[in-house]
Amino acid sequence: MKTGFRHIALIGKHRSPEIAKPLIELAQFLERRGVEVSIDPITAEHVTDHRREVLTLEQIGKRADLAIVIGGDGTMLNIARTLAPFDVPLAGVNVGRLGFLTDVSIDTMFDTVGAMLDGQYMVEPRMLVAAQVIRGGARIADMIAFNEVAVNKGAEGSLIELEVRIDRQFVYNLRADGLIVASPTGSTAYALSSGGPILHPSLSVLALVPVCPHTLSNRPIVVSGSSTVEILVLTAADARAHFDSHSNCELEEGDLIVVKRCPNLIRVLHPSSHDYYHMLREKLGWSETPGH
Repeated sequence: MKTGFRHIALIGKHRSPEIAKPLIELAQFLERRGVEVSIDPITAEHVTDHRREVLTLEQIGKRADLAIVIGGDGTMLNIARTLAPFDVPLAGVNVGRLGFLTDVSIDTMFDTVGAMLDGQYMVEPRMLVAAQVIRGGARIADMIAFNEVAVNKGAEGSLIELEVRIDRQFVYNLRADGLIVASPTGSTAYALSSGGPILHPSLSVLALVPVCPHTLSNRPIVVSGSSTVEILVLTAADARAHFDSHSNCELEEGDLIVVKRCPNLIRVLHPSSHDYYHMLREKLGWSETPGH
């Protein structure tokens, strides 16, 4: 990972003019600390102060030592996929409720970012998943996801049928509304609402979570991050493959979706006081005090 935050890119939530004021204030704070600041083109559309250099995400990946995302977890997901090949660490400032990834409060933004500049932070590597959709032997889609790859039924409402293999070994035929293959990060997203397990982000594993299976014995399973998951579409019923719910691919019978760990990692920077289990308690409404 790059060290020494001499150049920091600020990236704001898409189509959110309200991020302009905190973004400019943070830019000014960083410049007073001697840091070079750039912003991305989409963010620049909402920021009237254009004194700072505007760089594409690819240029940010090549030049920045840190990218600070101002928005929410959805913004972080989008940026993470693009910057993953460049090994640029990410920190997230949440303009609303604190998220699973964007855990720097806008109210304490200057203190927290200042501490990070002083070396007071923790680094959390997080895995991504890579997926390919193969039709008739040809690859028609090649995607990276931070949260999950999901195969779901379409608007017709009929169950879809999938054949699932792990490392070429047959697991089961699944009749369901769909199947989620989630990373540890994604275990607290769509997979959680479908009854999947919460996976600690330090793990290198994949969770396979059926969505409303026809047979209740089809339960979530967790496999090694080195495994290759193959999903063969037996009956399509207007099925689609979704990648972090931001990109999708229409599926046909006979399509094969191959999911495995992406070779790139995302490195998320947290305040040195970051407590993963406190965050879970806060987001999921668990008991706030220890028992006696």
